Amino acid sequence: MEIMGVVNVTPDSFSDGGEFFTAETAVAHGHDLVGLGATILDVGGESTRPGSEPVGAEEEIRRALPALAQLAESGYRISVDTYRAAVADRAIAAGAAIVNDVSGGLADPDILRVAAAADAEFIIGHWRGPSSDMYARASYDRIGAEVAAELARRVDAALRAGIDAARIILDPGIGFAKSGEQNWAMLRELDAVTALGFRVLIGTSRKRFLDRALGDGATRDRRDLATAVTSVLARQAGAWGVRVHDVTATRDALAVLDAWEGEK
Repeated sequence: MEIMGVVNVTPDSFSDGGEFFTAETAVAHGHDLVGLGATILDVGGESTRPGSEPVGAEEEIRRALPALAQLAESGYRISVDTYRAAVADRAIAAGAAIVNDVSGGLADPDILRVAAAADAEFIIGHWRGPSSDMYARASYDRIGAEVAAELARRVDAALRAGIDAARIILDPGIGFAKSGEQNWAMLRELDAVTALGFRVLIGTSRKRFLDRALGDGATRDRRDLATAVTSVLARQAGAWGVRVHDVTATRDALAVLDAWEGEK
């Protein structure tokens, strides 16, 4: 399973905003994550936490690109976490091989063309609108089927733009336009997304919905442990990868699963 380590070059991300805001600290953090077992680094310059406001392409580039370029030069597999075509274009030129778009091309449709032209892998996130008011759209009757259908429409758009099917990865958007219970329901119904036949990425790391299982006021360490458990469950459910802040916890949890299943 791929372990995507998060490198937030932001002052306001929900979990670690400001910790790695300079290029120097972000690069050091990326090296650390790879040393701990990350197979991909996801570098982003704008927070998409609920209620966050956009910062604009130029500021996103100013924040993320110096660190991204240095990490790419080290030979790491780099994903750029952006929904803007201009940012994706610059990031690919700097060495990013994956575009991780939480909006799946809805926020800036030109990003599909950028990814196609570069033959980059493209992560299609499930999205129903900007972070500032995403919960206003959190209404579902059958969440698994509805999310899968909406992702399938974005896959069609990506294919029409020229992105090869083998380069597409789907993300059901845990935490995006979904209440706490809806996130759990989506994970229970993940087979509706895996049945589409594409690789699937799961991002539960340190998200607030975990408190439904842990209890209100759970510490970051407890959320990291819960995230590691969801990483194991995601692999068992057929996910291709997980996006996490604490690489060590997920790496160890997956190693225990390997031992349990008798794998090396």
